[in-house]
Amino acid sequence: MEAIPPVLARNVVAAWGADGRRFLDDLPGLLASVTRDWGLTVVAPLPMTYHWVGRVRRADGVEAVLKLGPPQAVEVGSEVAALRHFAGEGAVRLLAADLGRGALLLELATPGESARPLVPARDLIATAAIITVMRRLHRPPSPESSPSLPELGVRNRRTFEAYLARHPGDSPLPRRLVTRALGLSDELCASAAARVVLHGDLHHDNVLRATRVPWLAIDPHGVVGDPGAEVGPMLYNPDPADRDPSLVALVPARLEQLADGLGMDLDRVVAWGLVGAVLSEVWNADDPTAPATRALDVALLLAQRI
Repeated sequence: MEAIPPVLARNVVAAWGADGRRFLDDLPGLLASVTRDWGLTVVAPLPMTYHWVGRVRRADGVEAVLKLGPPQAVEVGSEVAALRHFAGEGAVRLLAADLGRGALLLELATPGESARPLVPARDLIATAAIITVMRRLHRPPSPESSPSLPELGVRNRRTFEAYLARHPGDSPLPRRLVTRALGLSDELCASAAARVVLHGDLHHDNVLRATRVPWLAIDPHGVVGDPGAEVGPMLYNPDPADRDPSLVALVPARLEQLADGLGMDLDRVVAWGLVGAVLSEVWNADDPTAPATRALDVALLLAQRI
C-alpha cells in the first residue's frame, strides 16, 4: 500500500477524531483483508478526500472502485441505503458492501471525467448534466430505504440549532443569516409537494461521464426530503475555496436553468439555494481554522433576492 495522502489523513481526523485515527492506523490491514476476501487486485489509487478510494480488478477481470472509510461513520450506512435505492438509476451501482468494515465496492464510471472542467466556459452544459442526474435520481423512498436515511428537515434544524448554540454572536457567520436559513428550511420542508431520496451532495465533482448513460453520480450522502434541496451544493461548486467573483456571477444563470429544467418555481430554487449555501458554511465552521468559502458569497447574493 502506498503512503496515505496528507489530505486524507487530515480530513479523516478532523471529521471523525479518534475513530478516524484508528481507521488510518488500521488501513493497511483493512485494505489487505477486504481485497483478499472479495478477490480484488488494486490497480491504482484514485483521488481521496475523506475515504481511501482505489481502482480495483475483480477475479472475473471487471474493474470497479473500492471505497474504505471508518465503519463508525453514520454516512456509510446512508450511502449504502441511497445507492441501493437508486439501483444504478442516475448513480453508480453498488456491487458489494460490508458496513462492519466500512467497505463499498462500486461500479467504475468510464471514462469517468467529472463535470468540473466544463466550468466556467461551458457552465450551461455542466448544469444541464447535473439536472439530468437529479431527474433520474429523485424517486420516493421505499419501505426498505426510509429507515436508513435521515429526514432533511430534521437534519437541517439540528445542524442550524447546534451552530446557533455554539456561536451566540455574528462570528464566524452573521447570526441573522443562519436564523433566516433555518426558518426557510422549515418553511420549504413543510410546503414540499414531493418527498424523494436525495443525493445530498450533488455537484460537479460528484457527477462523472459514463458509457452506460452519459452521466452518473457518485458519493451520495443519502437523505429524504424536498427535491428542491438538491440544488444547493452545485451553486457554490466546483472548488468552493475559490472565491473568484466571476464564479459567483454564474449563479443567476444557474438558478434560471435549474428552475426551468426541474419545473420548479424560481423563488423556491433561490430559497433552497440559500439554505444549502448557509448549511455548507455552518459545517465549515466546525473547523475554527477554516476560512470562509464561496458558499458564503453565494448565500449573501441569494439573501438579496428573498
